[in-house]
Amino acid sequence: MNRLIYAADDEQDILDVMRQFLENAGFEVETFPTGDLLMEAFEKKPCDLVVLDIMMPGTDGLTVCRKLREISSVPIIILTARESETDHMRGFMLGGDDYLIKPFSMSLLVVRIQAMLRRVEMMKPWEEETSFGDLTFSRRAHILCCGGQDLGLTMTEFTLFECLMDHPGEAVSRNELLDRVWGIDQAEIETRVTDETVRRIRKKLAAAGSRVRISGVWGYGYRLEDGHEDKAQTDASHGRRGTGHTADHAGRF
Repeated sequence: MNRLIYAADDEQDILDVMRQFLENAGFEVETFPTGDLLMEAFEKKPCDLVVLDIMMPGTDGLTVCRKLREISSVPIIILTARESETDHMRGFMLGGDDYLIKPFSMSLLVVRIQAMLRRVEMMKPWEEETSFGDLTFSRRAHILCCGGQDLGLTMTEFTLFECLMDHPGEAVSRNELLDRVWGIDQAEIETRVTDETVRRIRKKLAAAGSRVRISGVWGYGYRLEDGHEDKAQTDASHGRRGTGHTADHAGRF
């Protein structure tokens, strides 16, 4: 069964060419002149990936992105005008997974979509579940749970957390995260995107009451840590110091 793509843009010419390229690549495509119509269609029948223009009549693409992210982890590609450089950053903050700046090559869009869906597919063969702290991480089901509660990570958030899970307790550089999650070299804007994605994951961990935390390593990257282990080590250290003071006190008497 072909993957279903929803695309919303107020320029019909762009939608027509996009449909042609995506259908030639083997996708099923439905296009919409507004984000509101796309949202209505998604609520009735979810798709495999969404392409969203930002500037559209009615509800703007960024708001639609936020609404989609509240109910689904579907991959979302944001389309933004060149003069609105901050829009793709806002798109990432609201849960977008990738962006393209207009004008763009339709062939590049096809490649981005194929790569993104391939990342989703690569997660499916994994059967094992991995535990860390009070979290259960399932690559097969694409789920991160705390106490049986699904944290609802987006694809980008899940992929970033997977990178940290591969090196628990070890620092992972921003460069590695940028390469594995977005497939890009380090640049100022992408570094902020990494930080924003980590912020969203931290918020979801806190909302679930997890003791696991993502600690920043200044000037380098991030580290996944189990707060319970840190507390146990701190308590043990305090206990050792306490025992030493008792012995000294007993020796003086």
